[in-house]
Amino acid sequence: MDNAIRSESGHRISRRKLWRALLIAVVFAVAGTFIIVFQFFAQDVVELSTGSVAPQDIVAPRQFTYVSDIETDSERERARTSIPTRFSAPDPKVARQQVDRLRKIFDYLETVRADPYGSVADKFKWIAAIPDLNLSDTVIDQILIMDETAWAETRLEALSILDQAMRDEIKDSQVVTTRRLLPTKVALDTPDQQSMVIVDIVEDLIKPNTFPDEIRTEAERQAAVEAVEPVQVTVEENELIIRAGDIVDPRTLEKLDALQSNQPGFSWEENIIAPLVLMLLITVIISVYLIQYAPKILADSRRLILLVLFILAFIALAKVMIPQGGFVAYLYPMAALAMMIVILIDAQLAFILCTVLAFLAGYISVEDSKGLVPFLVLSGWTGALALGRGQRVSGVILAGIYVGAVNAGIAYVFNLSLEWNQVGALVLAGLLNGVLLSTGLALIGLLIIGNLFGITTSIQLTDLGRPTQPLLRQLLLKAPGTYHHSLMVSNLAEQAAERIGADSLLVRVMAYYHDIGKMQRPYFFIENQPPGMANVHERLDPQVSAQIIISHAKDGLDLAQKYRLPRAIKDGIAQHHGTSLVKFFYYQAAEAAKERGEEVDEAAFRYPGPRPQTRENGILMLADGSESAVRALKPRSTEEIEEIVQKIIAHHLNSGQLDECDLTIADLRQIRTAFVDILQGVHHPRIKYPEQIKAEEEARQTEERQAAEPEPADVALPKSSDSPGKTPPTVTPRVATE
Repeated sequence: MDNAIRSESGHRISRRKLWRALLIAVVFAVAGTFIIVFQFFAQDVVELSTGSVAPQDIVAPRQFTYVSDIETDSERERARTSIPTRFSAPDPKVARQQVDRLRKIFDYLETVRADPYGSVADKFKWIAAIPDLNLSDTVIDQILIMDETAWAETRLEALSILDQAMRDEIKDSQVVTTRRLLPTKVALDTPDQQSMVIVDIVEDLIKPNTFPDEIRTEAERQAAVEAVEPVQVTVEENELIIRAGDIVDPRTLEKLDALQSNQPGFSWEENIIAPLVLMLLITVIISVYLIQYAPKILADSRRLILLVLFILAFIALAKVMIPQGGFVAYLYPMAALAMMIVILIDAQLAFILCTVLAFLAGYISVEDSKGLVPFLVLSGWTGALALGRGQRVSGVILAGIYVGAVNAGIAYVFNLSLEWNQVGALVLAGLLNGVLLSTGLALIGLLIIGNLFGITTSIQLTDLGRPTQPLLRQLLLKAPGTYHHSLMVSNLAEQAAERIGADSLLVRVMAYYHDIGKMQRPYFFIENQPPGMANVHERLDPQVSAQIIISHAKDGLDLAQKYRLPRAIKDGIAQHHGTSLVKFFYYQAAEAAKERGEEVDEAAFRYPGPRPQTRENGILMLADGSESAVRALKPRSTEEIEEIVQKIIAHHLNSGQLDECDLTIADLRQIRTAFVDILQGVHHPRIKYPEQIKAEEEARQTEERQAAEPEPADVALPKSSDSPGKTPPTVTPRVATE
C-alpha cells in the first residue's frame, strides 16, 4: 500500500508527515483563536496603566474577591526580611592557620634578633618587610632591644592571646572590635612595652572565622516565604475603586484588572465561535495552498513550525496595535512578515499570508478599517516584490524604502476625508513603518530566527558566496587546485539544481565549501600537487593514505564550526561523499593483504557519511564525482563525457548513496544532461600546437614500447580530486570516483 500522497505539483508527501502537518494546523487554529478571543473580554472597562490618570470614577458593580499578588508579595517580602542572616560556627581551621602563622613570624623574628652579622638598620628593614604585619617603628625597636627572657614571655603571651581571640566568634563586621579589645586580654602583670609589642603583632593576625551560611539562610527565608498564604482582597459592591483625576498606582491597577477579569456577559457566538470560524477558514486556505503549491514546506518540520510561529506572532502583534487605530495601527509591520517569509520560507506564500492577515487585522480593528486593509495588503505585497531575488541586506533596506513610499501613498489616498494633521500623521506612520520598523524587524528576525531554527537564508548564502569571503580566500591561497575544482563543481551543481527545481544558490555555495578540509593537508590531494612533486602517498601505508583522504570531511566540518558556517553548508561538507569507499587505497591494501593471506577491514576505507539527505546534497555528490572523473580521464568527445557521467551517476545510484535524498530517475536524467552540457564546454578539443603534437608523439611511442607488457588493470583508475595519484592496483573497481 502506498504510504505517501502526491500533490498536484508532483511532490510526494508521506502520510506520517501529513498527519504531523494536520496536528500543527489544529494547534495553529486553536492558538490563533485564543489570541483573537483574548482581546474581547471586558471591552467596556476603561483601559488604564500605572501612572495614567483616571478619566472618570470607577465603582465596583458587585462584590468580588481576588488574590492580590502585590499584597502577597509584600507579606512574603516581610517574612523573608524577618529572617536574619545565619552564620556558621567558628571555623577552627582559621584559628590554627593564624596561630601557626604567628609561630612562624616569631621564629623569623628570633632568627633576625640572633643574626650576629646583620646591622640594626638591616634587621629593622627585615622585620618591617614581614607580610601580613604593619608594625610601628617603636614596636620594631622594642623587638630588637628586648632581652631573651622578656622575648620568650612576649612570645608565649602573644600565642596565648591569639589562641583565645580566635576561639571566639569573629564575623567580618567584628574584626575591628576584636582587635580593639586585645589590650584587655593581655595579662595584667605584663610590662607596657611587651604589651604594646604583643598587641601590635597579634592585631594584624585577627581574621574572621565565622561566615554567612547562605544555604541555611536562604532555606529558612524560603520556608518563611512559602508559609505565607496568598492574601485575598474583597471589594464591596458600589465601592469606589478610583476617583476621576487620580493617578493609577499598582494596587489600584491590580484591583481594576481583577474587576475586568470578573466581568461577566461575553457572547459565545461573537467572542468565541466567530473567531474560531475565522481561524479555521484561514487555516484551511493556507493548508490548501501548501498542499497544492508548496508541499515541501509541509515535509519540512522546521519551516512549517517557523511559519506557524510567524503567523501567530503577527496575529498577536495585530491584536496589540490594530485596535488602537490611527497612527499606531498604520505602524503595523506587515512588510517585515512578507520579507521574512520570502527569505526564510517561500516567496509566493508571502502574498497569501499578507492578504489573509490584512483581512484579519480589519476584523480585529475596532475602528473603520476601510483604508487599513488595503494599506496592509499593499504594504506586504510591496515588501515581497521589492525584495525580489537579490536577497541581500542592502536589498532588504531598499525594499523598506519602497514599502515606506507605498505606505505613505496609500495612507494619503484612503484618508483624505480626515483633517490635514491627521492625514500627515498617518503618512508619517506609513513612512516610518517601511523605512524603520519593517526593515529593522526583518533584519533582526532574519539574523536571530534563521540561526535559531537552523534555516540558511539566501542573504547568508549570498554573503558566503563572495570571492572575498575569508575562508574562500584561504582555500585559494593554500589549495588552489581544490579551489578551482570547487568552482567547477559549483557550476555543475547550480545548473543541475536549476533544471530539477532544487535550491541552486544553496548547492552552489555548498560546492564552494565542500572541500575546505583539504586546506589542512593540501599536498596530499593530486589537484594541489605542483608538477614534478614527488607523490607523498608513495611512502605511506594505503590505510594511512585513506584515512588522510577521508579526514578532509572532518577537517572541513571543524573549519565550518570555527567560522560558524550555516548548518546546510556543514551538511554539504559531511555528506558530499556519503559512505562511499576510497577504492584506490582499498584495492591497493586488499592486494597487499592478499599476498600476506590477511583480510582488510573495508570500514576503514569508507567515509563516515551520512549519505546525502537532500536533493541538493545528492546533486553535490554527483557533481563532485563527475567533475573529478572527467578531469582525470580527459575525454576527447561529448560521447565519452556522457559515458563517464552516466557511470558516475549509476555507481552512486547502485551503491545506495542516493537512497535518502529524494532524487527521482527523471531528476537524475536532467542532472546528467546538465553536467554533460557544462563539461563538454570545458573539455572540448583544442587546437594542438607543435609542442603538444611532439609531446603526444613521444607519449604514443612510449605506449607502444610498453604494449608488450601486461596491463595492470582492465580500466585505469582515474585520478580525481580525492585521489593521491599512485599507480592503480591490479584489482580495479567498476567505477572509480574517489
